[in-house]
Amino acid sequence: MKILIFILFLTAVMVFSAMAVSETEDNVKAENAFMQAALDEAYAGITAKHGGPFGSVIVKDGEIVGQGHNRVLINNDPTCHGEIDAIRRTCAALGTYDLSGCELYTTGEPCPMCLFACLWANIDRVYYGCTIEDNSIIGFRDEALDELTGGRDKLSDYLICMDREACLVLFNAYISMEHTSY
Repeated sequence: MKILIFILFLTAVMVFSAMAVSETEDNVKAENAFMQAALDEAYAGITAKHGGPFGSVIVKDGEIVGQGHNRVLINNDPTCHGEIDAIRRTCAALGTYDLSGCELYTTGEPCPMCLFACLWANIDRVYYGCTIEDNSIIGFRDEALDELTGGRDKLSDYLICMDREACLVLFNAYISMEHTSY
């Protein structure tokens, strides 16, 4: 009997968490359609408990050519951040390792690993929602790692913040959900 009650309790928690995410997702939209697609990807990832609230889409010639979200937990891979997942999937879909002519939209400012992966993939520009400082609010240590690389002062034309408010709603939904911290 106790096990049945416990299972019912867990089911209720999962349903209410999914409802909270869905409700938040429906109420706040990004102004940019590509950032909204990145948000949708992030919501799908956190609802499935794949990892943190980071979704990304890659755009070429005004069309989404790839997307991904944080899959650190589901893949047991600390490098499978949203940007890395999107880069891997886009390269596979396009049959190339060179993403020149592409732009990346992501819900959080890329960590140093993802930033350098974007540069290495020849992505033309990165648009992000939440800042490195915002990432620390939800428990990620990007800011400390960023200091090791000397900061981002020289990348102001490459890294562009947009739709921060909509992405902060995503971060708040993630905080309110039961999730694994890593």
